Amino acid sequence: MEKNIFFALVTVCVITHIVRSIYEILKHKNKLKPDKFTFVIVFINMLLLWMSWFVLCSLDIYRIQPNGIVRLLGVLISATGIIVFLTGLFTIKTLESYEGDLITKGIYSKIRHPMYLGFILWLIGFPIFFGAVFSSMLSLIFIANILFWRSLEEKELSKRFASYEDYKKTTIF
Repeated sequence: MEKNIFFALVTVCVITHIVRSIYEILKHKNKLKPDKFTFVIVFINMLLLWMSWFVLCSLDIYRIQPNGIVRLLGVLISATGIIVFLTGLFTIKTLESYEGDLITKGIYSKIRHPMYLGFILWLIGFPIFFGAVFSSMLSLIFIANILFWRSLEEKELSKRFASYEDYKKTTIF
């Protein structure tokens, strides 16, 4: 039974990543303009992705038993990811439809994409905490997917803001 739930969660994670990637491609090609409706769809998709990921890691069918220090490392990585993500979110105050000037203050003065970075840290930290071997391997595919989203956003921001290339030189990720 737990194995069925695990593979159902893997399916949900993969589908939600695919949906988000399709959205990013359509947005990048100007086939879809972010608005309130698309925000709701993307937000629900991402909530489903995040919730399924957290449960997936806890139910991983291929586990090792990490010692206390390794589990603590997983918690620290995950907590850092949550803090970085939320700091970015509360600074920009939106997930998809920001239309203002380039944000270079707060966390954005150091990290260009704190929400993507936070998400990547979750993808690393949760499998470490749970000793989730399959989830760790799956996280590599998902991280590559997030890096793809980021690359599309980098192209869009470079076109949109003349100062973006200089901004990239003073920030990470």
